[in-house]
Amino acid sequence: MENYFNYFTEIEEHFQRRRGGGLLLSTLDWALIETWKDAGIPLEAVLRGIDAAFDRYDQRPSKSRKVNSLAYCAQEVLAATEEMKEASVGATKPQSLAPRGFQASEIAAFLRRNADQLEAVKLPDRAGVSGQPMARETAIALREMATEMEGTNSLPRLEDLERKLTVVEEKLFAVLLAATPDEQIVAVRAEVDRELAPYRSKMPAGQIDQLQRQYVHKRLLEKHGLPRLSLFYM
Repeated sequence: MENYFNYFTEIEEHFQRRRGGGLLLSTLDWALIETWKDAGIPLEAVLRGIDAAFDRYDQRPSKSRKVNSLAYCAQEVLAATEEMKEASVGATKPQSLAPRGFQASEIAAFLRRNADQLEAVKLPDRAGVSGQPMARETAIALREMATEMEGTNSLPRLEDLERKLTVVEEKLFAVLLAATPDEQIVAVRAEVDRELAPYRSKMPAGQIDQLQRQYVHKRLLEKHGLPRLSLFYM
């Protein structure tokens, strides 16, 4: 996938433009964007899918209800992705984008801000599982990455750095999930099921499962004030 680090912002702004109003994206919407990112769906395919969904909506004789979620566009995004794959068969593979104006100092500052936030949070304990040591360990790892970057004064391969950040975040989330009481996880799953109900027919089962996991992930991070570590959140 092309290395768009403005992926989330461009999708949010394009959706809001087509909708014609400043609707804030919901937790479900942000989780859906993450499933697209993780699946390697190009930004262009998402934007095309949003356009196709709204073009179809605009042709409806009755528009009594506005489009209130990105999930409305899910089928068209998948269709646009398949069309782009078919069109690219035999074409030259696009190279990864260079960092879009990023400086080593900017990324180092982002890593240190996240480390500061991790050191300030209070995470739950449960049955011998504590999120606090993992938060401290993650903060140390982020500071080491920042120091290494400042020492060389040059950007690393952003794909490699993103993989490291993904691994660190997944470890942190696994501990957080284990330390959170079951009833809280059940309540969040019920919440996402309610929000997904109108859109289930527009998504394959695999995407729904992934979206549920991402939703729980985001809700727990929000609940405990934990930062997102990915460069997509810079």
